Amino acid sequence: MDEDEWLAERFEEQRAHLRAVAYRMLGSLAEADDAVQDTWERVSRAGASEVENLGGWLTTIVARVCLNMLRARDVRREDSLEMLLPDPIINREGELRPEDEALLADSVGLALQVVLDALAPAERLAFVLHDMFDLPFEEIAPMVGRSPAAARQLASRARRRVKGSAVPSPDPDIARQRAVVDAFFAAARGGDFDALLALLHPDVVLRADYGPSRPSASTVVRGAAAVARQARLGANPAAEIHPALINGTAGVVITIDGRAHVVMAFLVAQDQVVEIDVIADPERVRRVASAALNAQ
Repeated sequence: MDEDEWLAERFEEQRAHLRAVAYRMLGSLAEADDAVQDTWERVSRAGASEVENLGGWLTTIVARVCLNMLRARDVRREDSLEMLLPDPIINREGELRPEDEALLADSVGLALQVVLDALAPAERLAFVLHDMFDLPFEEIAPMVGRSPAAARQLASRARRRVKGSAVPSPDPDIARQRAVVDAFFAAARGGDFDALLALLHPDVVLRADYGPSRPSASTVVRGAAAVARQARLGANPAAEIHPALINGTAGVVITIDGRAHVVMAFLVAQDQVVEIDVIADPERVRRVASAALNAQ
């Protein structure tokens, strides 16, 4: 086996880990795949004959690639008020596709991924690499052009923002989560406002992302009464509801006439819905949900 073949095999062994790092950094499955491919192109050109810790070296490269992508994204969105939810990881309930195991290994739900998306690029890199992937600050510092102490401060600031977001841990029992989600749709379709209120936390948050074709429709709704009204308005009798795991928690994919239209992720804590994240861009929904739907 020559060096190129050896490097290609070692890279494939690390691919799932690198994709997990990129997804945490970027919140986009397509961009994560692009980042991993960019990493491979850089690595294959540079070679790795003198690298002692190949896994750590590849992690730092993919992190640098992601940091550049985040900074470029910030520049592109300077004048945009569009709200963009992260890509969800969708699986059939009770099943987990092998390619998603690494992505969900640290149980970062979609609600927390939303918080990560709000961090500044350097803060996000420091937090993700240190708190989620155990990289030392001595290795993180050169990526952000700071001292190790300053990199530690970046991670600390990000950690405070994550904790300050007050995202609760979901109920550990998926069956209990599913019972609450099923009750939510039963109440919405039945027009039972009081039942909806009972299922929703008083401070529940609903985020709806309609994509670039309908940016003005994207919205954030807060409070049980407001979210309950939205739920009743959106109860389409023609919609088919497919139970799914969204980033490891109970959610649904909604189809109309057999075509995927909406993904809804629920954060259920203490038997109440605390957050609902809705992706209603049909093109994006079909891209992220196709594997899970085709497996049914």
